[in-house]
Amino acid sequence: MSLKLAVSFAKSHAAAEGLAILLTTSGADMPAGATEADPAGVYARAAKSGKFTGKSLSTLDIVAPHGSPLDRLVVLGLGKGDSLSAHDWLKAGGVATAAVKGADTVTVYVDVPGLQVSPKAVADFALGMLLRAYKFDTYKTKKKSEDEEEKAEKTVKVTIVTAEASAAKKAFAETEAVADGVILARDLVNEPANLLGPLEFAAKAKELEKLGVEVEILTEKEMKKLGMGALLGVAQGSVRPPRLVVMQWKGGKSKDKPIAFVGKGVVFDTGGISIKPAGGMEDMKGDMGGAAAVAGLMHVLAARKAKVNVIGILGLVENMPDGNAQRPGDIVTSMSGQTIEVINTDAEGRLVLCDALWYCNDRFQPTFMINLATLTGAIGVALGSVHAGLFSNDDELSERLLAAGLATNERLWRMPLGKEYDKLIDSKFADMKNTGGRQAGSITAAQFLKRFVKDTPWAHLDIASTAMGSPNDEINQSWGSGYGVRLLDELVRAHYES
Repeated sequence: MSLKLAVSFAKSHAAAEGLAILLTTSGADMPAGATEADPAGVYARAAKSGKFTGKSLSTLDIVAPHGSPLDRLVVLGLGKGDSLSAHDWLKAGGVATAAVKGADTVTVYVDVPGLQVSPKAVADFALGMLLRAYKFDTYKTKKKSEDEEEKAEKTVKVTIVTAEASAAKKAFAETEAVADGVILARDLVNEPANLLGPLEFAAKAKELEKLGVEVEILTEKEMKKLGMGALLGVAQGSVRPPRLVVMQWKGGKSKDKPIAFVGKGVVFDTGGISIKPAGGMEDMKGDMGGAAAVAGLMHVLAARKAKVNVIGILGLVENMPDGNAQRPGDIVTSMSGQTIEVINTDAEGRLVLCDALWYCNDRFQPTFMINLATLTGAIGVALGSVHAGLFSNDDELSERLLAAGLATNERLWRMPLGKEYDKLIDSKFADMKNTGGRQAGSITAAQFLKRFVKDTPWAHLDIASTAMGSPNDEINQSWGSGYGVRLLDELVRAHYES
């Protein structure tokens, strides 16, 4: 169960109970809010004895401070404070939530003496608090004491004190939408595959209609009429039918062409007949991280009423080794009419995406298409969990994505594309094969997808090592990270809203 935080803003607030969190910079004499929360001046003595200097993200925890009605006083360091980025404020908010530790009432003083704290910085701090509060323990049934049960059901009241309270509240309205979108993506990735199949995922996407998103769900019968032989080939080994979810957010002018996001949604990937090793296969419940990110992004854009027209498409399938599953050596015909020799049934994500991309381009003729997919283990070998791989046929789109990655710390690294790699996926029996072997595995996957986008500006984000199982940090303690939601919201916000 996530910690529930009810965030409000005030120009002034006397911290009369619970926990107060004060912010300070390195070398500052007094932290923000010291007069209100620490009338007896306990901080100076505690800082000296604890050798607390205000180093970035360090904390000083004072229990039952003398002369104060507070239960605890926590001072949070921001470092030198001269060049704090949006992500620095986000991390500080995460550290603040980590310090809550069961408090019912929290007062945070964010106006640091000598530091200009903008309303956006305050909103970013609050976003960090919300993201760190997330925890996925829906299916834990371990009995708790009555006291623990009572605390789990409570909502923690958080009052953020700032001179720019009204502006911060307005900025937070959009920031809260971002938090909700990231949390939706995390929930989807964390759900077990027996409870989140293609039908259940599609139903979750359908719920976005409450926010004004138009949602269509195509069945296997409709996909067969469209000629989506590549996507359907992946799904044929599962008793659970596939779905293609088409979401439209119409926040821009009716004449404006839409922008489009396409997500790989393999709800579980055994590898099919080319079955994966047993060790770690349980992680393949997260092989729909791309679709989760697109669903989360659509939530954000609709919730904050983004002034842009957006298409979101989810290709939802399960890849299983049934007696009806496709075999290595099979040849399938994609919606584009191009034929594909299936060399390895575990290279299934690109088969799902190629039909989804072609459908998106053919029907909506978007300004650009970006697909997200937990596509290859090879991208993790190349980049680890620090960057996701970026492949693109368009330099401007790539530069904008890279900048959005730096702004949100959901970083990307541009990888090469080139005709020289095409020969690795040429087939003797069909127009192409679905894998080119071990060498350049992530690149040949991207080269494959490139054959299905025509001349439309396009980017492929390989998020296999960032969407799930990445190291915990200040704003995420969950296995599913929600990677891509903040990145793409920043891209849209910076460049594509009217």
